[in-house]
Amino acid sequence: MQTLDVISINIWQILISLTNLLILFLVLKKLLYKPVRNMVAARQAELDERYNAADRAVESARELERTYTERIAGANDECDRLLKSAQANAMHRSDEIIAEAEERAAGMLRTASAEIELERKKAVSDMKREIADISVKLTEKMLDRELNEADQRGFIDSFIEGMSDNDARNE
Repeated sequence: MQTLDVISINIWQILISLTNLLILFLVLKKLLYKPVRNMVAARQAELDERYNAADRAVESARELERTYTERIAGANDECDRLLKSAQANAMHRSDEIIAEAEERAAGMLRTASAEIELERKKAVSDMKREIADISVKLTEKMLDRELNEADQRGFIDSFIEGMSDNDARNE
């Protein structure tokens, strides 16, 4: 019977063991469960804060990306506008330079035409002077020959007509 005593069930012992277990559970709950639960809650709050901070950082990065994309698009538009403005200014300046060159060329042509006209008038004047000198010399020679008055008049009239014909041809 000794073997049965070892295997026997003692209710008092089971109750004491259960009471000990319950006391141990309550002490552990009081000492460990609340602090561990608070630590887990703090850790969860910290993880939640980190996730929220990461989400805010991602959203901020997306916002910055949108802002930079808009700025780049605005800069590209500004660059295109400035480029078109510079091209328009260059074309305008080119037109001004061409107009100025054409004006100068026209002025040079007018000046050249005026100089040519002046030279022509001077040449005509010089020719008239030369003709007058020649006619004086011719008259002197004729006087040496002693022409009569009718011959002299005919000679002078023909000379004047010749001079008028030359003037008409030169003009």
